Amino acid sequence: MKKLKVAGAVVLYNPTDEDIENINTYIDDIDILYVMDNSNNQNKDRLPKNKKIKYIFNNGNLGISKPLNDAANLARKANYKWLLTMDQDTKFKKNIIAKMKEDILNSDCSDVGIVTPWHDTKLKIEKPNKKVDYPLDVMTSGNLVNLEIHEKIGGFKEWLFIDGVDIEYCLNLAKNKYKVKRLNNLKIEHNLGDITYRKFFTKDLLITNHSAMRRYYQCRNYHYIRDMYGEEFPEFCNILVKVKATILGIILYEKNKLAKIKAYFKGYRDYKHGKRGKINE
Repeated sequence: MKKLKVAGAVVLYNPTDEDIENINTYIDDIDILYVMDNSNNQNKDRLPKNKKIKYIFNNGNLGISKPLNDAANLARKANYKWLLTMDQDTKFKKNIIAKMKEDILNSDCSDVGIVTPWHDTKLKIEKPNKKVDYPLDVMTSGNLVNLEIHEKIGGFKEWLFIDGVDIEYCLNLAKNKYKVKRLNNLKIEHNLGDITYRKFFTKDLLITNHSAMRRYYQCRNYHYIRDMYGEEFPEFCNILVKVKATILGIILYEKNKLAKIKAYFKGYRDYKHGKRGKINE
């Protein structure tokens, strides 16, 4: 029986015990797991005792994109064709990855950059009726990434550091005529943190409660993404940089309003001045 070998990568950042425990929900379904640790202190001794785990301590926060690229390069050198990319707060139910691998083995994925399940989150997004669809973008966690295509399109943009990494990668796939294949009959649990919806007149405002630092990267990086892909995907990119709703939500419903608004506009100023990469916190 034909078998698909799959490597995995999870990026840690000061993980909780529950985050560590999430590893056990998917490690049995992959062949090797690169644990890329961005934490302040090493977490090797907290990890499950499993020979599949290869632990890399980054001695500081390198963001999301560089550790994922590093893991992809390690996986390619070890002759893996697919890489499972995971956030530390994401868990799998049994047999989901096995079914994703089965789909890859039984279909033509030569132009598929990502195979992903349906992400079960707090977001008010209606699940499609189709078993399979091809969305423009998906979140990074829980994806099987085609490593040949990853290399062809230049990988994840490391200068984005955190926010927008998944969006840019998916738009880059689409621009290069590759697809994101979503298997809607498979579901993954993805904790997106402290997000809520609040009613503002007749509209629902998405309140993400992101930190000031995250607000900085979102504003800066989303504007860069619009510059890069706005011609091909104008509607998507214009929604991405929608400022009024974001600021309104912060002012009306979030804590640390002033710090977040200052960070947001600092992100815009740095975008205008062409600043990229990690900022000094």
